[in-house]
Amino acid sequence: MKQPLGVILAGGQARRMGGGDKGRLMLQGRSLLEHARARLEPQVDALALNANGDPARFDDLGLPVIVDSIAGFAGPLAGVLAGLDWAAEKGADLIVTAAADTPFFPCDLVPRFLQAGEGMTHPLVLAASPDPERARNRHPTFGLWPVALRDDLRAALEGGLRKVVQWTDQHGGREALFTNQPFDPFFNVNTPEDLARAEELS
Repeated sequence: MKQPLGVILAGGQARRMGGGDKGRLMLQGRSLLEHARARLEPQVDALALNANGDPARFDDLGLPVIVDSIAGFAGPLAGVLAGLDWAAEKGADLIVTAAADTPFFPCDLVPRFLQAGEGMTHPLVLAASPDPERARNRHPTFGLWPVALRDDLRAALEGGLRKVVQWTDQHGGREALFTNQPFDPFFNVNTPEDLARAEELS
């Protein structure tokens, strides 16, 4: 079985960081995007970046840049759909998504997703980690997504659906549970304080 294709989701508006490309923020001498790339690229057959606006600003990365086909910043699912359309053009069956602002996510993300999706006709898996208040916390920007469901996702987005887990639950989506020791690997940088915390964790 071929490895999935990988898509780094960088299509958000980064309002809490003052706007701009949050993935370009520097952490330990490398951008958040470079941290995400270093973790995801070895696990997938090919890698693309989902980002809106002028794609030329990412020319230095040497990655294909795919844009949302659903207008109006429709959230992570729009980036997932863009990734699924890109994968379909390449004849792939699955993609794995990761967020550009999450520099510590697991280096065994893909094999754990594939394991969790075993036996599913259309493997659909989200990452999760323990949460003391809610038992577990799902991370909707980290998932395994089947190309076979892209038209269903497109119809759902065009119908106004925006919540990732609402759509994955409709299709029997599963979870891959990761440990949060010594800290949650899906810690993401949303504020300047988060970036300072990431420096401490590095």
